[in-house]
Amino acid sequence: MSKKSYSVSSENKINNFNKTIEVDSDKSISIRSFIIGSISQGITEVSNILESEDVFSTIECLKKLNVLIKKKSKGKYEVFGKGLGSFYAKENTLIDFKNSGTCSRLLQSIIAVTPGLKIRLTGDASLRKRNMSRLIDILSQFGADFYPKNKVNLPYTICGSDIPIGISYKAGVSSQLKSAALLSATNSFGTSTVIEERKIESRDHTENILLKNPNVIKIKKDNKKSIIKIFGKKYLDSLKYKVFGDPSSAAFFAAICILNTKSKLKIKNVGLNPKRIGFFKLIKLHGAKIKFQNIKRNSINELVGDIKIESGSLKPIRAKSNVYPTMPDEYPILFVIAALTPGKHVFSGISELSNKESSRAFEMKKILKQIGIKCKLTKDKMIIFGKKEIKKNNSIISIKNNILDHRLYMSALCLSLVTGIRCKLNGFETVETSAPSFLKIIKNNLNGKFNIKKY
Repeated sequence: MSKKSYSVSSENKINNFNKTIEVDSDKSISIRSFIIGSISQGITEVSNILESEDVFSTIECLKKLNVLIKKKSKGKYEVFGKGLGSFYAKENTLIDFKNSGTCSRLLQSIIAVTPGLKIRLTGDASLRKRNMSRLIDILSQFGADFYPKNKVNLPYTICGSDIPIGISYKAGVSSQLKSAALLSATNSFGTSTVIEERKIESRDHTENILLKNPNVIKIKKDNKKSIIKIFGKKYLDSLKYKVFGDPSSAAFFAAICILNTKSKLKIKNVGLNPKRIGFFKLIKLHGAKIKFQNIKRNSINELVGDIKIESGSLKPIRAKSNVYPTMPDEYPILFVIAALTPGKHVFSGISELSNKESSRAFEMKKILKQIGIKCKLTKDKMIIFGKKEIKKNNSIISIKNNILDHRLYMSALCLSLVTGIRCKLNGFETVETSAPSFLKIIKNNLNGKFNIKKY
């Protein structure tokens, strides 16, 4: 978490605009760059790294595991990989993941299959609330031990397996758990198999990076499932590439444009992996004016291009459970769009939102209630009754600083900017975990007005 604490307030509706922007670099790729680079052979060179709190936490965690990382210039880093099983630390070294769920799950997966490691693990207040039972179950199958026994929340101690053996794992909607299984498999004896149902395939960034080593991974697909095989104990070659813009961060600026009047926006150099752009596909299906342009495939098998957006009205949104894996971080801003679009909006299959940085659907329901939007929430479904006109009255959109969830804060500010309803958002510094340029882009590129108060 950022050392400085501050609140953001606003009461000015954003004016219409016609702008071109670039958003913060992709956090998922940035974190994977360091973690996978650290177990590869040789020097991995990555540019345009996201320099955010979560990424800095990843760097610090890896340094405690004896990984050499050098910053060459802004956003450009070298990771000196020494191969599989090369992590080293004194017994009971404490590693703090801070707010990063991605770093936590992926780094634990490598520690779990590194013999001789005994590491104490912790995180911030938000991360310590997350249930790690499914991750612990996967890594235990590879032979790792966790103490105290039956504890499912950080802090706890992990002991790497002396003889990690490959497993068979059926993946669900979580790309982080799937990635954990894949990364553990790289340093395990034998062949591991990860099976995914095609209808609920999650993000595949880890697979795309590993595919640069065809001796390590093979993927076979049919109409019903994908079968991913990892051949353990093979060398991973170092890589060189540039990180693209984060589609999840892009979604928030797209929402401001759509909900504004007479506005146009072009977002350049964004990751357009089909398993990451569910938000854009969904709202386009419901009437949003969106185009993807200049699409190319980069050196780590990822599609990159530009997104053009225009303001306009949408139809009531129906989001089925199969779209969840393609947009888990975009639901808060999607709920904002629904609230300001007349009609009944239904979002199914969202139970996983309760295990993010906060219980996202529950917290967004509280935010929308502040402006008079009716919502119904069950464990797995959210129904929002959107309105065309929101009366300001004496409404105020507020978040207390005990909720460490960047996407909630970003959504709340977007809601204020497109309605003109006053907001006061304490603890806004949490946004720096993933989108440190968010406020700068709103102010300098979109001419949005807000005030910052440090405390």
